[in-house]
Amino acid sequence: MIRVSDLENMDRAALMAAWTDIVRKPVPKGMSKPFLRRFLATEIQTRMSGGLSPRMRKALAQDETAAQRARRPGLEPGSRLLREWNGVTHVVEVTDTGFEWNGQNWRSLSVIAREITGAHWSGPRFFGLGRKTSQ
Repeated sequence: MIRVSDLENMDRAALMAAWTDIVRKPVPKGMSKPFLRRFLATEIQTRMSGGLSPRMRKALAQDETAAQRARRPGLEPGSRLLREWNGVTHVVEVTDTGFEWNGQNWRSLSVIAREITGAHWSGPRFFGLGRKTSQ
């Protein structure tokens, strides 16, 4: 078994062999030696301490789109957000993978708000989603 202390003196070929031995998959292209060392050290320590907790395994197993929806509650695919800025009305449509604006797909409302205004904005706040309404 490889020890964390062994990683510091390993060259790239040895790190790649360790990765293949531990992870049982090929090393992703473009992965740097420092990242390989950090990942392997974390993996070795996690396995020595009994593995990931059930809570962490569940969090990692969640569907990415479900996690995205949880970050933007109330925004279902097909919803539209409207915002007037400097006399121009901007329409953003919520999609399964993020947002569509000006014929392009975007992962973040904040990036769209920055494109519209030229300044850093909280996207949800810019589109009026930050306020809680009483019902």
